[in-house]
Amino acid sequence: MTTLPPPATEVSADEARRLALRAQGFLGAPDRRAGVRGVLRHLGAVQLDTISVLARSHELVPYARLGAVGRRTVDDAYWTDTHAFEYWSHAACILPIEEWPHFAFRRRAFRDRPHWNHHLPDGDYDRVVKQLRTEGPLTATDLGGAKKTSEWWDWSGTKVAVERALMYGEVVCVERRGWKRVYDLAERAVPAALRHDDLDDTECLRRLVRLAGQSLGVGTRADIADYHRLKAEQVDAVIADSGLVPVTVQGWGRPAWADPAALETPPRGRHRTTLLSPFDSLIWERARTERIFGFTHRLEAYVPKQKRVHGYFAMPVLAGGRLVGRVDPAREGRTLVAKQVTLDGPKAAPAVAQALVEAASWVDCTDVRVERVGTPELREPLTRELARLLA
Repeated sequence: MTTLPPPATEVSADEARRLALRAQGFLGAPDRRAGVRGVLRHLGAVQLDTISVLARSHELVPYARLGAVGRRTVDDAYWTDTHAFEYWSHAACILPIEEWPHFAFRRRAFRDRPHWNHHLPDGDYDRVVKQLRTEGPLTATDLGGAKKTSEWWDWSGTKVAVERALMYGEVVCVERRGWKRVYDLAERAVPAALRHDDLDDTECLRRLVRLAGQSLGVGTRADIADYHRLKAEQVDAVIADSGLVPVTVQGWGRPAWADPAALETPPRGRHRTTLLSPFDSLIWERARTERIFGFTHRLEAYVPKQKRVHGYFAMPVLAGGRLVGRVDPAREGRTLVAKQVTLDGPKAAPAVAQALVEAASWVDCTDVRVERVGTPELREPLTRELARLLA
């Protein structure tokens, strides 16, 4: 492991929080000219997930930063003109196409993997690649079917083959159609100048560590590693040469690194007030969210209903640079239903109401109904503020 220089800068916990907010696009005027594509380049990765309540997470991420951008506009921005590709980063993520060469280390690791959870029948891999070459782009269904049975994990040989080809980098997901991946050959979907695995692992990792630091503003080794799901030893091997600088953050109790450009200018500007997807990169790592915001959040979609505390898809509410509550949303016709609301005190009511009304408008709802408020005495200020905004 490379010996690092001692931290040259001390950052307060509040400064670290504002650095993180600015790096993630929540502090200061958003670059609306760059639009959704600018958000993707700025964040470096936008996580995908199957859950759709108000919208899917990859739609909620640009909405949280830009406001009411059209949902079709979001998908077009990701998937047209070979602007992005889908690959394994923090999880399944949409990534800027410019970063294709920097995931060569992961493609190589997949090719060298000694075993797989799914059996691949002989000949299926070559058949799928040949079919994509002559008929693509295609979904797994188009290729011959994704499943052997109705069990979600029981993939057909076709699905195993095309997913393996995606991990190897021979195949790319070029769009989502009805949430199904649409596959095509990388030789057609990735610009020729980017379509190579020439960079060695060290170059790839150095770039991804640098990008993670820029997207976080400031972070610990664990924060930086988690952004693209790198191993701690991979981060250690390159961080000294990544361009990030060591800093001490008051109260963190562990070493941290920051984007030097972020340290040059104090983070100032207008704060966003919005609902956040639980898969938003501002909060997708629980330990970091607790450390920066003093806010403990857990996605409860996979928790048995009777054990849920805040709801199936509770969305944190960001206002004034703080996480001030949670909303578990649903839709009934043109009504946004707040099935459960948690407020961090009465002062949070205006911000939560604003976030609800703006989200309702974005998904073409004309009304908001609150079903349950965690602290009953806060129902009245919340509903009063909602009535004012909806009048």
